[in-house]
Amino acid sequence: MTRKEQLINDIQNLLNSYEGIHKTDINPDLLKFMDEETLLSIIGSLLDQKENSKESDLEWLETFKKYN
Repeated sequence: MTRKEQLINDIQNLLNSYEGIHKTDINPDLLKFMDEETLLSIIGSLLDQKENSKESDLEWLETFKKYN
């Protein structure tokens, strides 16, 4: 597997790591025209989204601590 194919696979795995979302299959031909830097940027954006959603979930959960 080439590095580019691995990056495309990593993007697909990140998309499929969200709970309650239908499995995503990416046609690798759609991303092959992108360079590695662009693919890495997509991965970075997906990771940022995951981190931001975790932070907002934690903030929401913190509101329940006051009821203890």
